[in-house]
Amino acid sequence: MNEDAIALLKKSDALLEGHFLLSSGRHSDRYFQCARLLQYPDRAAAALAPVVARIKADLATGKLALDAICGPAMGGIVVAYELGRQLGLPAFFTERDDSGAMVLRRGFAVTEGMKVLIAEDVVTTGKSSQESAAALEAGGASVVALACVVDRRAEGVDTVWPLYAAAKVEVKSWDADACALCAAGGMPVKPGSRKKF
Repeated sequence: MNEDAIALLKKSDALLEGHFLLSSGRHSDRYFQCARLLQYPDRAAAALAPVVARIKADLATGKLALDAICGPAMGGIVVAYELGRQLGLPAFFTERDDSGAMVLRRGFAVTEGMKVLIAEDVVTTGKSSQESAAALEAGGASVVALACVVDRRAEGVDTVWPLYAAAKVEVKSWDADACALCAAGGMPVKPGSRKKF
């Protein structure tokens, strides 16, 4: 499982090394630009197939029930689509409004009691997922699980929901004021899409 997703990330030049400012505000020496993987439909399907298999197994046993998939923009959009395609479920996304809050737009809506899985490209702290969950729950939905291509959470960073990941990768990261790379004189680059932390 892990090796296949990592091999696909490397094949797609989606694993970057250097000094990066993450969406969470933390600094890291590695960055996963999953968009480079997800631009290839066959690779996206292959990377997420093991995730789908685990979700289907839990659906079959009743451990999990799902009505829809939601991906936070930008990174979760293609992941949500591909999971929805393979699972035969509707897939939509949340996005930031002018104030920076994660919201449902474009006519997307949830209903009372709808069971939703949040789909991400990379999970580091789970902040985007929590923001999306707040928007979904405000509409009456229930977030029941989280899925991603890369789980790069540090030890001790837990998610509220069961997590289905194509790859679990241990990557060093630091609070900005304790960054070893900054202490060595480096300046981080921000390859992601989020403007605010």
